Amino acid sequence: MAQDMSARLGIHGDSLAAFAREKLGSTVATVVMVLLSVGCVAWTLELTAAVGKGIVVLLDLQAIGWQPFAYLTGLAAIIIGILGYDAVEKLMVAMMMILLIAYVLVAGASSPNLAAVASGFVPSLGAAGAVTLAVSILGTTALWPNFFLESQLVEEKGWTDRTDIPTMRRDLAIGYAVGGITTITIVVAAAAVLRPAGYEQLQTFLTPGRALASILGEWAMVVFLVGTLAAAFNSIIPIMWAPAHMIPTAIGDSYADSTRVFRFVYVGGVALGSLSPLVHHYLGLSVIDMIILFPAYNGVVGLPITALLLFWAVNDGDVMDTYTNDWKLNVLNSALILLAVYSAWSAGQSVINAILTGGF
Repeated sequence: MAQDMSARLGIHGDSLAAFAREKLGSTVATVVMVLLSVGCVAWTLELTAAVGKGIVVLLDLQAIGWQPFAYLTGLAAIIIGILGYDAVEKLMVAMMMILLIAYVLVAGASSPNLAAVASGFVPSLGAAGAVTLAVSILGTTALWPNFFLESQLVEEKGWTDRTDIPTMRRDLAIGYAVGGITTITIVVAAAAVLRPAGYEQLQTFLTPGRALASILGEWAMVVFLVGTLAAAFNSIIPIMWAPAHMIPTAIGDSYADSTRVFRFVYVGGVALGSLSPLVHHYLGLSVIDMIILFPAYNGVVGLPITALLLFWAVNDGDVMDTYTNDWKLNVLNSALILLAVYSAWSAGQSVINAILTGGF
């Protein structure tokens, strides 16, 4: 829903970052974009750590450690990320389809209880710790950088007119169907395998893979790890593309269209995100801590700010003309904002404390 609105904003008005600059002024908008970009760097920290750890486990290179591979992951993301949009899009689509096929195979082989799967769609409140995990999942699923990117990249996709909206919605529907099914299969496989195999806590990065191997065979561990690597690396590029568009646009038009400035921000952001070994050393956060806490940070900080900004933009007649949200969309959008704000309020303090005190 939010990405649909951000695409309509780009088609009828301007990008979300440009809207922020127009309404807040260049200085305030730039401060907000930089604040949000801290979350993108945090995301990249956990993603480079995840890829590095996955490579070490997959290739049995514990003697070397995951840290060098985290740096190499950042370097690879820098090289690929500065390629043209079309090349990166094709690569990401291919990797998403590989993920879908891999996890559907694993979920099917785990023979889940279908009645239990259906009951899992009924919301319920768990223990206090579950709130942080839920916010982490929300933060890594409702990717707020995509709201900025969707409004920015509509021209790259050729969506420049109201008649392109059905095409845009079909594109989003396919993308979210693939991502949604993949996410559900991961949750189903974990629920069907982890506890029956005697795993009550996610003690190490390898825990899900070991559980899968004990039930389904070594092939399942390999598929799990390859999928983890693909999913993590696949996320770095679009997440760090967002600040590379947001910050120059907020500064002003003379920077917004500069390829040199875009690459400077992107390369700098990914380089900072490659320093996950230093975060591990100085903050004492394990790879698992980073994987859970940094998306949760984005659910607490980035998602509420972006949701409010987007709500403002799609209801601004000066920007959207006669294509502002109707009351039905505003009711749905308000639900998104309330969910984001409630999540930030309920889990914010525990997330920040966990990050600053060495994890869980």
